[in-house]
Amino acid sequence: MTELILARHGQTAWNVVEVFRGRSDVDLDETGLRQAELLADYLRERRIEAVYSSPLQRALKTARAIALRHRLEVVITQGLNDLKFGEWEGLPVTEVREKYATLFTEWVEKPHLVEIPGGEGLDDVTGRVLTFVNDIITRHKGIVVLVSHRVVHKVLILALLGLDNSHFWNIKLDTAAITTFAYENNRWVLNEHNNTCYLQPLTQPKLKDF
Repeated sequence: MTELILARHGQTAWNVVEVFRGRSDVDLDETGLRQAELLADYLRERRIEAVYSSPLQRALKTARAIALRHRLEVVITQGLNDLKFGEWEGLPVTEVREKYATLFTEWVEKPHLVEIPGGEGLDDVTGRVLTFVNDIITRHKGIVVLVSHRVVHKVLILALLGLDNSHFWNIKLDTAAITTFAYENNRWVLNEHNNTCYLQPLTQPKLKDF
């Protein structure tokens, strides 16, 4: 049986001020680094056999904290890279809402239909991450950690549940949270979602879903 632990990267400064990140290589802030350590400690006793990560530093540093506890090397893959937000990358949500009013409204109401100028659509992300996960099933029969981004994990969760991307906003995913699936009898079974119990030592309030 293959078990997937989907771990979102820790907090960045752009999460706090609600700036679209995408492929911009924004690093973890102080809180994010602490979140990564707490997450890694929480997973210390699990028999993890592989850790895969997006190439972006916020994910990679989170992944390395986890892998270090298990004496593993992080495997970097483009399949887990964040959604390419194109012209929205580096812009605060307030500016995007004003400059791209019609498209932003569609993003809020019908995200599965949106392709951001110079960027990707949600279905593009689903295609590449599912290809990657299907390969994981053939190569691993134990516990595998995938460290990635909010958008990537959201569309993957929907796909594994048999839902399309019109349900994108029905899922909340906090920074450094984990969601776990097991592959049993040729189907994916959701075991836990958006678990952040290990972050209780931190005093910062949870951010919005951004």
